[in-house]
Amino acid sequence: MEKQGTPDLGSVELRHIRLKTGQFWGLRFKYHTQRIALVKAAGAVWSARYGHWLLACSAFTHDQVVALFPAGTPLDDGTRLADRLHTLTAAAEQALVTFEQYMVHKRYSASTIKTYLEATRLFLRYTKVQSEAQLKAFTAADINTFNYEFVVRNGHSRSYQNQIVNALKLFFRTVVDRKLEPQQIERPRSDHRLPHVLSKEEVKRLLDQTVNVKHRTMLSLIYACGLRRGELLALKLGDIDGARKVLWVRGGKGAKDRMLPLSDKVLLMLRDYYKGYRPKVWLFEGDREGERYGERSLHEVFKAACKRVGADKSATLHWLRHSYATHLLEAGTDLRVIQELLGHKSSKTTELYTHVSSRFIQQVRSPFDDL
Repeated sequence: MEKQGTPDLGSVELRHIRLKTGQFWGLRFKYHTQRIALVKAAGAVWSARYGHWLLACSAFTHDQVVALFPAGTPLDDGTRLADRLHTLTAAAEQALVTFEQYMVHKRYSASTIKTYLEATRLFLRYTKVQSEAQLKAFTAADINTFNYEFVVRNGHSRSYQNQIVNALKLFFRTVVDRKLEPQQIERPRSDHRLPHVLSKEEVKRLLDQTVNVKHRTMLSLIYACGLRRGELLALKLGDIDGARKVLWVRGGKGAKDRMLPLSDKVLLMLRDYYKGYRPKVWLFEGDREGERYGERSLHEVFKAACKRVGADKSATLHWLRHSYATHLLEAGTDLRVIQELLGHKSSKTTELYTHVSSRFIQQVRSPFDDL
């Protein structure tokens, strides 16, 4: 009788997975009870979203993760992809300088310039560009390969993958003078997630429990006007027009200005804040006079407020903006008006709030009630 061989379990895939809560080792393999027991014993948690078992990078070194499995276990190690990056050549350096000059000339935002340059620099290091002729020879397939090796296999988000594609499309069109066929460049499937919304009671409790006047004013203004974090911190004293009861957002997302209404209650809050702090340049300044308040500090203010009231640990400042839009919609405000107030380029973005508005959902009568 022929002896039965050992079943082929295949390799263990090891990746980096980056989440808001930190960086993790991502492990994936064929279903096998012994392997599952090994990673669970180490404290790994299964993520259905990413399709990997997750272990905190802060708790395990690379070698410790590998040592979880028996010696000789085949390993598909995607965490060593950085070893394939090369030093930028002179031709690549010059191409990046040209690309930066173009974006500065076209008045792209500083954050977009930084993101696009980083994405392009990574691509040029991976492909080891030696000359302009080599750049002109690249195809959409080269971008797809790069995206798989450095974005997908490293566990980056869909939005980051789209940023890579956008950056390289612009780079090749403007610097290399080569227009790649968009339909040949693989983009990730869109995820259709609904915005997170706090109830009015939750917002009120969060603001009431924020005792510091400056902190409460910042959080209140984000909710009262539906501001993005960067828009709030970019406000200057002259952007508040008390006589006309309006607030000006200068150079918001997409380099657009917009005007927002200020109620008497909000104006009174701003006047009380000004009397206590006397900012000189920015509406909200840091510890140093004339220096704008930091993004990280504002994030910590919000997290501390959430902790005090026992709010969802995953809550972000942007939830206040989502809540503003949803509460306006539930109060009967027209979608077109909300689109203008939020500064959305497309009405489709604003329409997402109809999916989380209790006003629309509660109008639906379940057929169960007619039984």
